[in-house]
Amino acid sequence: MSGALENIKVLDLSRVLAGPYCTMILGDLGAEVIKVEAPSGSDETRKWGPPFQNGVSAYYLCANRNKKSITVDLKSDEGVEVIKSLVNESDVIINNFKSGTMQRFGLDYDTLAEINPGIVYCSITGFGETGPYKDFPGYDFIIQAMSGLMSITGDKESGPQKLGVAITDILTGLYACIGIQGALLERTQSGKGQKLDISLYDAAVSSLVNIGSNYLMSGKIPERLGNHHANIVPYQTFQTINGEMVIAVGNDNQFKLLCKLLGKPEYAADDRFRTNPDRVANRDVLVPLLQDEFIQKPTDYWQEKCQENKIPCGPIQTIDEVVADPQLHARDMFINSEHPSAGPIRMIGSPLKLSRTPFELHHHPPDPGEHTEEILKQLGLTNTNN
Repeated sequence: MSGALENIKVLDLSRVLAGPYCTMILGDLGAEVIKVEAPSGSDETRKWGPPFQNGVSAYYLCANRNKKSITVDLKSDEGVEVIKSLVNESDVIINNFKSGTMQRFGLDYDTLAEINPGIVYCSITGFGETGPYKDFPGYDFIIQAMSGLMSITGDKESGPQKLGVAITDILTGLYACIGIQGALLERTQSGKGQKLDISLYDAAVSSLVNIGSNYLMSGKIPERLGNHHANIVPYQTFQTINGEMVIAVGNDNQFKLLCKLLGKPEYAADDRFRTNPDRVANRDVLVPLLQDEFIQKPTDYWQEKCQENKIPCGPIQTIDEVVADPQLHARDMFINSEHPSAGPIRMIGSPLKLSRTPFELHHHPPDPGEHTEEILKQLGLTNTNN
């Protein structure tokens, strides 16, 4: 069964997370992805650990399946010519070098578009290729700080907090993937490729969504609300007799159902809590009242009762509980593979569920240069790295 992007060939000159995450998604969708590194391997995540399994890092494995690997010295004329030969038969090239690096290699968009006018050229940088910050290096932690994400994460006591994963890298990888597919779709009409200039900073700021919109409309700097919601109440965590859970009441009818479940229908009739704007204005009064009820019984009890009454809820699960969740196993969200160096490995699966062209694991995350000989032979070239 062929993938949705079966006939698309991607040349991946990126490393770390944003770019590799993007190209992994393209590979999961069936594209042929060739990962390009310097001789012996230059993706920093290969050395990011522990944990390692037989010298292979878990970090590297998380974003590099469904790819082949070739090692090329871009500082040599021979290496540049290999890339140009690959570009001639590729649909997409993606890199996340600092601004100006690809130009120094002689692999800028204008040069490669002369070789292949249909090439979709995606550049990922920290701050974009224009503007006063264009030469600044970009790291997820720094972008989380500068974009405002940290200023709204955590609570008044904790101070600004970063998210537990490199979320701006993931967002940027997703935007790059969307943009690449959009450019490929447009190419079917125009016959021409184009350049994409994707930045971590732009992607992070775009993720402010309603919080950013709140400020643009009101001029009020958002506060850190911890596990509370800026626009909806009650939409937060509550303590139970044996743990914590999330209640996500999205409308007034759900609030009435919740109050009835709690044995407090009078709360829904109270003028202070009747509508969501009322509840937002009076959250400091309402939330303690609700907390007094939730603390009386265990999490499982409330989960069962909320589900029976169609009140959105969920337990706060640890990662081991997530991995054991039967829903995720039913959705094939954890997959097994064999790796030539690491041995048996387990990976998070793809969330993309396509009916006719489903996800398939074609290639394990490759060792450095694992497919160099194969790919150069296809180009009629010989390996000059060794």
